[in-house]
Amino acid sequence: IPLSVIFEDEWLLVVDKPAGMVVHPARGNWSGTLVNALLHRGTHLAATSSPARPGIVHRLDQFTSGVIVCAKSDEAYARLGPQFEYRRVQKEYLAITEGQPELDEDEIDLPLGVDPANREKVAVRLIGGRRSITRYHVIERLGGHAFVRVEPKTGRTHQIRVHLLSIRCPVLCDRLYSSRSKLLPADLGLPGDEPLLARQALHAHRLSLEHPRTGERMTFEAQMPGDMARTLEALRRQAEGWSAEQGAGSG
Repeated sequence: IPLSVIFEDEWLLVVDKPAGMVVHPARGNWSGTLVNALLHRGTHLAATSSPARPGIVHRLDQFTSGVIVCAKSDEAYARLGPQFEYRRVQKEYLAITEGQPELDEDEIDLPLGVDPANREKVAVRLIGGRRSITRYHVIERLGGHAFVRVEPKTGRTHQIRVHLLSIRCPVLCDRLYSSRSKLLPADLGLPGDEPLLARQALHAHRLSLEHPRTGERMTFEAQMPGDMARTLEALRRQAEGWSAEQGAGSG
């Protein structure tokens, strides 16, 4: 299983996880996971409370790409855990949404919990939910879509996906929370048969934390992958087409 390593020393391993890769073995996904790949390359990973999750200090959803940090020693794991728990880790994601947020930037502060109607999903739960905070900033408005920078201030399961859904702007091609699971060129009135996107348009772009040994603040970055970049270009072409049509019709 090929891996794109962003940074590695005796304490940390930082990887650019591809979309589709599960982080650790679990029911239905015992092989092909990030943990399997790390163990296969001979990486020593910290022992954790779960034998199936060595070295894993935080997670990314299977179909989210980008920066993920693993602890290579037990001491590193012990020092990294509290940083995530007490919100000293800064995370920045890039997302393409269905629909455009009304505001250019805002903070979504809505409690989240398991959706009682579907245990696979998370929902806003005003009673009994855990407090969850997400900041977003619109980078670009693209016709019926938007390109958004997102900063989760808490780390709940599916947090970004459900918070963006709560403002009627679900992540594009999110199989659980949006109207489609893939985007074809024909959907945008463009030529071509290959899907532009076949997973949720969410990428963990940047992560900052304190090095567990030195305390130095470090920032790791993963470039936006090709499928999201191509989708953005296609949406720009479609949006330019709309603008041209409106301009032609206004005289």
